[in-house]
Amino acid sequence: MSFTGKYELQSQENFEAFMKALGLPDDQIQKGKDIKSISEIVQDGKKFKITVTTGSKVMKNEFTIGEECEMEMLTGEKVKALVQMEGNNKLVANLKGLKSVTELNGDTITHTMTMGDLTYKRISKRI
Repeated sequence: MSFTGKYELQSQENFEAFMKALGLPDDQIQKGKDIKSISEIVQDGKKFKITVTTGSKVMKNEFTIGEECEMEMLTGEKVKALVQMEGNNKLVANLKGLKSVTELNGDTITHTMTMGDLTYKRISKRI
């Protein structure tokens, strides 16, 4: 199953509380919560390029399954991460106390981030 495609954010749960816990300033949280976000994923075997565009902010991450890489977090901070594939439709990464799970089901991507007892969920559909 290939993740390649463009996906538009349809819904998100717990955005404000999660971003506050990450340390984002309130003005950025308020701006970010109502902006539609587009994720573009290019998968070439075990190599991934992910570009997330939210308004004027563009965040790009590239990684290879099973190899340590540097990833940009939502705060702009760059951290070391290792991404693993579970089955053929789930990407799991742990970065700086944050667990990220991206699951592809048909044309829908569910991205769940967990930090301590806080969970943030985004659902995006292929466009």
